[in-house]
Order: sequence, then structure tokens, then C-alpha cells
Amino acid sequence: MVDRNNLNPYYDTVMKILVTNDDGINSEGLIRLAECARDFGEVWVIAPESERSAASHCITLRTHIDIYPHDFPVDGVRAFTCSGMPGDCVRVGGLSVMDSRPDLVLSGINFGYNVASDIQYSATCGAAFEAEFQGYRAIAVSEGGSGIHEVTDKYLKEIITEVLGYETRPRQIINVNFPGCPLSEYRGILRDRTVSCGMVFRDIYNAIEDLENSGVRYMVEGIRDCKGEPGTDLEAVISGYISIGYAKNIQ
Repeated sequence: MVDRNNLNPYYDTVMKILVTNDDGINSEGLIRLAECARDFGEVWVIAPESERSAASHCITLRTHIDIYPHDFPVDGVRAFTCSGMPGDCVRVGGLSVMDSRPDLVLSGINFGYNVASDIQYSATCGAAFEAEFQGYRAIAVSEGGSGIHEVTDKYLKEIITEVLGYETRPRQIINVNFPGCPLSEYRGILRDRTVSCGMVFRDIYNAIEDLENSGVRYMVEGIRDCKGEPGTDLEAVISGYISIGYAKNIQ
């Protein structure tokens, strides 16, 4: 049931909300976000059939996209799987699957932060950027990959209510990250966070096998390297704060 007292006054009617992610249709983060979204409007879930992490803003152009209805564990939500990328979910979802275009796209809840340089790889943010490109209001939501959801679950509805009132410029999305810490270590909300030039993980590539014809097989290994500059998204989350900021798609 939609609680109209919690809707942004900007909307005169119940919002149509498209919820997607890059962790796949069965991700518990997606389910938690869809549950929260029901308080804000009519919810449609269109998400990849399996994980599409680090797919960035990739879309499908030269092969078909398959959409199937999907049983979803949240009452009142219409859900579909998509064979394509998160960006495809937004494109085909808003243009063809839904009965009208969405007012809002929520992308997440991603398992792992989408801050700093990681944003350029993030398909969670990529789906939000595609939403903005299509003319939809877009919010990307992520949390630390610790598996601790206490801060997110307590403050998710409050934060979405707040950021629905934010103004955005062309090519901007709202990027929200929740710290993966217990409530006892939570320190508050930091707004207007800039995007850090740092990184959550520094990647190296290890040679794991010699192949025929002098080939070498490599496997990526991420080494945690969190060093956020003052005032940035990365500094906020590693210090136990909720980070709210803007991210830009293109200049």
C-alpha cells in the first residue's frame, strides 16, 4: 500500500517506479529495495536474469533481448527477468515492458560500494545513467559488502524520501551509499559528497596458467585500498556515514 504522505509533493499522482540492479533478479538487495519502493508508488521490477556486475553502461544492440515474467517475493510488484544488461532493463522496461514510462528508476541495492573510481565500472550506476538519459529521475543505491544491512534497513526509506526532493541537472544521478557497519558504529549522514579519485579495490592480474601457442591466462585480484579524500563519498562510507552525492554521466 502506498503511503501518500511519504510521496514527494512534486508528483500529483502515484509514481510509477522501475527497480533494477546488476546483481540479478534473485538478489536480496533488489528485494529489499522493491519492498521499500512500494511505499512510494507502483513498482515494476525488471532485472537481469543473472549477475551483471561491472558491466558499466553497456547495452545490447546486435542480439535479441528476452523478457520473462518472474515470480517475485514482494506482494503487488510486477517482475520480469531480462537477458540483457542493467542498461537494457531500463531501456526495454521503460519503452516497451511497462504500460507507461516510469517516473523514477531505483537501481540497487548493490552488494558493495559504488563510490570513487568504481562508479565508471558500476552497472548499478550504469542503469541509473541510462534512466537519466531516457528522461527518468534516477537514484543509485549501494551498501558495503559486509552483509550487515542494519544501517540500510533503518534509514533506506528516510533517505529515498529526502533525495526525491533533490534537484538534478542534465546527466546527473543521485548516488547513495550506505556503510556496511552495525548501527552501533554508524555516525550519521554526509550530503553533497564529491566523487573520490581513489578506489575501494586496487586490481592486479595474476598469471594462473600457461596456454598453448605462448598464451597466458590471467585472473584479476582486488586488493582493498580505501583512501578517501576529505569531503568525498569514499571517505564517508569507510568512516561509517551514509554518503549522498551526485554523479555525472558525461560532460
